[in-house]
Amino acid sequence: MNSDTSLQLDGVTVRYGHRVALEAVSGVFEPGSLTAVVGDNGAGKSSLLMAMAGTVRLAGGAVICAARRQGRLALLPQLATIDSTFPLTVAELVALGGWRDFGAFRAASAALRARAAAAAATVGLAERLYRRVGELSAGELQRALFARLILQDAAVILLDEPFTAVDAATTAALIHQLRRWHEEGRTVIAVLHDLAVVRACFPQTLVLARRCLAWGATEVVLPAIAA
Repeated sequence: MNSDTSLQLDGVTVRYGHRVALEAVSGVFEPGSLTAVVGDNGAGKSSLLMAMAGTVRLAGGAVICAARRQGRLALLPQLATIDSTFPLTVAELVALGGWRDFGAFRAASAALRARAAAAAATVGLAERLYRRVGELSAGELQRALFARLILQDAAVILLDEPFTAVDAATTAALIHQLRRWHEEGRTVIAVLHDLAVVRACFPQTLVLARRCLAWGATEVVLPAIAA
């Protein structure tokens, strides 16, 4: 990974009608950084991720990210927003991470299916490949979505509450994968509410309350906001 994995915010502002979700947020996620985004409900955390992914229109400012222009940015939304009734198997869901390799009109190749199976095995789903996603527990579905991200091979990875509604074993497995991405030099940004996980696993933290309240080393930022 290289400097293409940086992501810069320049006065990013998001509004929904007359309601301001984010106001003039600026700063840089350095290449290969691992950053938690924290704040109260309604602080604009999910809006920030969507702004960085380009799925919500900015009312002002800019997001500068080479990886996004190159199609190498991946967003995992909150689990509650995923439609688990869609008739896909785990293998098919994971293989969608390689969609760029086969497009809308061709089936996934044998090589891609093998990579999908390997990604599923990495997150502990080797025995669930041919289960329908609607049959999975919340933790198993989140593991499958992480496997899809592995296949996407993104340089910048955005995660919205990735550990909500999953058990301790799944959380540990997903944190392991997240650390692996960090070691590979990918830029990982995750919205979280569990400050114990933030302290234990995330070197950098951004604190939001529609505006940026603090951004820096977790060991400095979290004690400052708690004081």
